[in-house]
Amino acid sequence: MGNLFKKMDKPLFFVTLILCVIGLVMVFSASSVAAVLQYKVSTYYFFRKQLIVMVAGFVFGFIVILNFPIKRYQYLKSIMMLAIMAALGGLIAYGTFTNGSRSWYRLGFFSLQPSEFAKTIVVIYIACYFGKNINCERRFFFLRPIIACALIAVMIFLQPDLGTAAIIGLTVFLMFMAVPFSKNDKDVKFFKILGVIFVTGVIGVMIFGGELLNSEQASRLTYRAPCTRYEAKTGYQVCNGMIAINNGGLFGVGLGNSTQKYLYLPEAHTDFIFPIIVEELGSIVGSIIILLYIYMLFRILKIAKKAKDLTGSLIAYGTFLTILLHLVINFGGILALIPLTGVPVPLLSYGGSNVLNIIALIFLTLRVSIEANDKPQKNVHHK
Repeated sequence: MGNLFKKMDKPLFFVTLILCVIGLVMVFSASSVAAVLQYKVSTYYFFRKQLIVMVAGFVFGFIVILNFPIKRYQYLKSIMMLAIMAALGGLIAYGTFTNGSRSWYRLGFFSLQPSEFAKTIVVIYIACYFGKNINCERRFFFLRPIIACALIAVMIFLQPDLGTAAIIGLTVFLMFMAVPFSKNDKDVKFFKILGVIFVTGVIGVMIFGGELLNSEQASRLTYRAPCTRYEAKTGYQVCNGMIAINNGGLFGVGLGNSTQKYLYLPEAHTDFIFPIIVEELGSIVGSIIILLYIYMLFRILKIAKKAKDLTGSLIAYGTFLTILLHLVINFGGILALIPLTGVPVPLLSYGGSNVLNIIALIFLTLRVSIEANDKPQKNVHHK
């Protein structure tokens, strides 16, 4: 274990640890009032659950992921894809309907959200498939993983969970765009152009096509001028998030002293935890947290560049995309720049499945960094 720790990218590990600690502190602060007044449980209820999940994630990461060679995922990738498809399909019969979506399995003390684990599995599958088949000469060989991942995204969209489906779809698309195919492959060029057109169309629907979606999704697509729609469901949450940010100023009102968490701001400990952070600790601390994420993303990209093979490089790049898309979609939503889709802040928001997924991806990337320091590197630069 000590040898692995020496070889891993320690800056990435420690910035992850710092964000987890900040997340634990803020989950406790943001959830304490709702725990007592809304959920009728202990003040420490959400904090304890988040702590258990984080510790479990780090233990699993150290014992299993760091000791498991990346190349062995080649033998597991198809099994993992079939398992996540079965889990997503099982939600139809056994899933719990919460907040307008049938996305969770209720397992006693905990809830399990398969769509979160789909993010990790999709990254592994795409990376392993193209890492092994990059030199394949069979026509349209690249469509198999794209179709499989698209099926998963559609299953998640139908729950409905627009945010997670968007993250998976965009991650797969951008990973595909980064694969260094032969420059003479006309089929690849055609499907890349088709992909750009499709993604542009999806973004257009998100911004302008609310009438194509159900009422719950369409209400979230009405995102402009939230405080002028304060009485409506579509504006209430975002407006109160903006009030929290405004309350904080530069230095905040003090840890634990938020007023918006007194049930004015729904989901204060989950999707809207960042406005509570700014309200209590100020925009300076909020900016520092954003800088920590930027540094984390920089370290992950550096690992992707130094990876010993294409599979490792794509895993790191997929991790980079997953975290970046979470941040862009969450921050864009709370600032009313894009539609609100219920995407959490990585490692800060309460949510066991999401936390486990992000920790797993980071430890996979740390494993890539270990292997890069083990053997001579090959040039795996992306286009």
